[in-house]
Amino acid sequence: MHIIETNQLTKYYGKSRGIKNVSFHVDEGEIFGFIGPNGAGKSTTIRLLLSLIYPTSGSAAIFGKDCIQFGPEIRQEVGYLPSEVFYYEGMKVLDLLKYSASFYRKDCSKRMMELADLMELDLKRRIDDLSYGNKKKVGVVQGLLHQPRLIILDEPTSGLDPLMQQKFFNLIQEENRRGATVFFSSHILTEVQKLCNRVAIIKDGGVIDIQDLKTLKKENYKKIRITSETLGEKDFSFLGVSGMEKLNGTLSFFYKGDINLITKKISSQRLADLSIEDPTLEEIFLHYYE
Repeated sequence: MHIIETNQLTKYYGKSRGIKNVSFHVDEGEIFGFIGPNGAGKSTTIRLLLSLIYPTSGSAAIFGKDCIQFGPEIRQEVGYLPSEVFYYEGMKVLDLLKYSASFYRKDCSKRMMELADLMELDLKRRIDDLSYGNKKKVGVVQGLLHQPRLIILDEPTSGLDPLMQQKFFNLIQEENRRGATVFFSSHILTEVQKLCNRVAIIKDGGVIDIQDLKTLKKENYKKIRITSETLGEKDFSFLGVSGMEKLNGTLSFFYKGDINLITKKISSQRLADLSIEDPTLEEIFLHYYE
């Protein structure tokens, strides 16, 4: 079952482009990455999914239901952690979380306390006394206290220290094992690499590729370094070679294609050194954006 499905989803702010013709689906039980730099359209897409804003054209559905028509019903089963969190500053943390829990048709008190303990959150403190990182912890508890079927995360780790980030990742994986589907939007590629099954790459408001993470890393590209007195850049000027660099007699490049073709070319020459490895997700991502 598709938990999220968008079809040609488009949003313009006047004449300014938000996103254009964005189509993808997220399957039940997966952790789906949505990656791109700031300004690519990640947050706009999320706000459309949550019907916080309305599309110019196209459609979006969650749990098979139109996001606009069934917005309030859908949000009963969705947990959302925005990139920036803002609260009623005069409230205590506990009062804010109880207020948030009151919107759901279930008793959330047990899970709320478990999450607050896990995130080392002092429930007696006032919101306006909290650091940005602690406010982000409140957002984590607020987004997950009702044990949602779908968790939508928009740049979730900003403000969390490294130890708390790892706790957060463990928590999201635990929720996923429990059956929750996760939509994880980020520009921090190492985070996506840790968690996600598939990724969509968004550029200038449009999705330019959707790939299984293992396929993206292992099948599509190889990072090759060759040190040789006989081989030069001209020897690799064929289809599939890109990002060629030469430094201190070593050629470095990406290769996408038949690995037998490239190894045949390399093996016919005398080499001083050779490495063939999987590129990092960050290297692949930067390659997409060049």
